[in-house]
Amino acid sequence: MTDLNTRLDGAATGTGDRSRPRAVLPALCATQITSWGIVYYAFPVLNPQITADTDWSASVTMAAFSLALVISGLAGIRVGRTIDRRGPRTVMTAGSAVGTLSLVIVALAPNLQVFFGGWILAGFAMAATFYHPAFAAVTRWWAPDHVRSLTIVTLAGGLASTVFAPLTATLADHLTWRTTYLVLAAILAVVTIPAHALALKAPWPPAPETPADMEGTPGTVVRSRPFLMLAVAFAFSAFAMYAVVVTLVPLLEGRGYTTSQAAWALGLGGAGQTLGRTLYAPLARNTGTTARTVALIALGGLTTAVFALTSGPYGLVIALSVMAGMVRGNLTLLQATAITDRWGTQHYGRLSGLLSAPAMTASALAPFAAVLLATAMGGYPRLFGLLAALALLAALIATGTAVRAGRRRA
Repeated sequence: MTDLNTRLDGAATGTGDRSRPRAVLPALCATQITSWGIVYYAFPVLNPQITADTDWSASVTMAAFSLALVISGLAGIRVGRTIDRRGPRTVMTAGSAVGTLSLVIVALAPNLQVFFGGWILAGFAMAATFYHPAFAAVTRWWAPDHVRSLTIVTLAGGLASTVFAPLTATLADHLTWRTTYLVLAAILAVVTIPAHALALKAPWPPAPETPADMEGTPGTVVRSRPFLMLAVAFAFSAFAMYAVVVTLVPLLEGRGYTTSQAAWALGLGGAGQTLGRTLYAPLARNTGTTARTVALIALGGLTTAVFALTSGPYGLVIALSVMAGMVRGNLTLLQATAITDRWGTQHYGRLSGLLSAPAMTASALAPFAAVLLATAMGGYPRLFGLLAALALLAALIATGTAVRAGRRRA
């Protein structure tokens, strides 16, 4: 760990005289695991108990959760702009406090209106504490050597479900869902509020100077054809990817596999996601930005197409799920580096928030839309065929995201 910190601290952002804050990476790793694990992954574990206890329908409670994700994507635009100007400390610390309050409100909600209010508040907390603000912090402090640091943070975040899904289930076995959420809210507060407040207090460096051909205003970038096409490509890809995740189990059950077998396939896909993230740095070093974008999105479409056409044997299903997970893991880092690869780091937070908002909205709508589409199309295999086509369309759109030298703007 000492060697790793030495390597990460060794190259300042173009100056060589400013050390990177050593506490930032371990703190963000801990807070990403905790924030994702509690605010995001605990809900699908607890939702059956919530609906059984309250008589609220699962579709309604899921709608509250999806609303939080939509709000997170929209609020992320303002969060990114604020971090660009002032740094991540205040935003992420406040986000942790708001996240804690939101879970207390959810836990104590006497009716659906208050339950929805709690999740609306949670959406703002997600925007201020999940990957995008952490990516903005790491990119400013570690650029141009930020890919390694981003990989470390996403590897940690990938453990969130591994740690907190079983912990949440264990708590729910002994406590009510309301008390479980209160316990989780306490853990969230104890881990994330002081970590963000203390570890992110290092001076916020000015944005690194960028070459003359990359200067300009964020508005120029947002209105440019490459940015708009990239936003559309990521939105289509995100919709297809999240729809596959939420419908893989019913697809496999419909082909005769047990729920346990289907769940293992889904879970091992998560392991593939972690493995895939370890491969992104060498991939980035050896491929061009546009080619890498097109290839990864297209691979997502191809694995989905194979799922649509292949029913077994089970070993092949597992291998395919791991491969699909590896692609998803790389897509996370692809999106994290999409701005810096094309337009530099100067307005990373704002541009990243604007780029991610359509994809976040698409991923929030995917669970509902996927179920409706599967019913309308007559089954999950046809749905997977449609999702594969959508991902391949996203790859085609991504071919138009190259930024030519002399026209780059940051």
